[in-house]
Amino acid sequence: MESFVLVSPHSDFPLHNLPFGACRPRSDPSRTRLCVAIGDSVVDLGQLQEAGCFSGPVLSKTICFSQGSLNEFMSLGQPAWQEARETLTRLLSSAEGHLRDNAALREGAIIPQSEVTMVLPARIGDYTDFYTSKHHAFNCGSMFRDPSAALAPNWVHLPVGYHGRASSLVVSGHGVHRPWGQMLPLSAPSPVEGPCQAVDFELEVACIMGTGNELGSPIRPDDAASAIFGLVLLNDWSARDLQKWEMAPLGPFNGKNWATQVSPWIVTTAALEPFKCEANKQDPPVLPYLQETNRHTWDVALTAGITPAGSEVETTVTRSNLTHL
Repeated sequence: MESFVLVSPHSDFPLHNLPFGACRPRSDPSRTRLCVAIGDSVVDLGQLQEAGCFSGPVLSKTICFSQGSLNEFMSLGQPAWQEARETLTRLLSSAEGHLRDNAALREGAIIPQSEVTMVLPARIGDYTDFYTSKHHAFNCGSMFRDPSAALAPNWVHLPVGYHGRASSLVVSGHGVHRPWGQMLPLSAPSPVEGPCQAVDFELEVACIMGTGNELGSPIRPDDAASAIFGLVLLNDWSARDLQKWEMAPLGPFNGKNWATQVSPWIVTTAALEPFKCEANKQDPPVLPYLQETNRHTWDVALTAGITPAGSEVETTVTRSNLTHL
């Protein structure tokens, strides 16, 4: 299916994707607008809702797209997510004239991405950082311990994670400060204070929970997929020299809490459906309460590049795949 909106063959935002986000038009930065991306444009969901474009049984009864974040929409669950995706796919397709042929609505609702500033797509109340990739866990563990003990014994038995902090979550493109703290230089008898000398990035993918759960009511592994709204790219900035000195015995603190950046675009699990594949085998098997009937992941290529200060040349330093996470 093709869209009437011009989309480059090399775009990350074809009609099939339609990731959700939040933006502020530069002509009116005081108001946050919820949107989806298509090609080099964003589609203002609030304007479509005001025009009565979401006429289905769920979305016609709410003003969720007139809010300043996606939280209310995400809390409506799978029926609303599916209804929104089907409606937007139809409205933006080349075969549908409701939006295409309404010049006033089209010009007001479809805005060039260059004319908006992206912001965090949701209010993040809390997040948990999981140590999910065996390769990452081994490499990171080897930085602080002998490689023979890089993986802790519990790693193959349970989800190893810790609660992060939401206060320093920022959207991609937002500048962050190099952290300042305490570290123990090699062969030094005592710690010193100063700016971090070992800033590191982590190429990660985050799940954005949609419906969530009540306190004390766990989500079973087989029900998790229906509670996850989508995925975002995430860079968990790290100050390795601060982290190495401070992490015993309770884990990292200032070395990890100074900045975490997320993509402004949430790619829904529905959009990722064609890339679903079998997950790696768990060996040894996990305890029954963690077992899934059908384990899966997504075959999505991931890369990270660095452009040094004063240069316009980007160098790819990491190539990976979501299947390794």
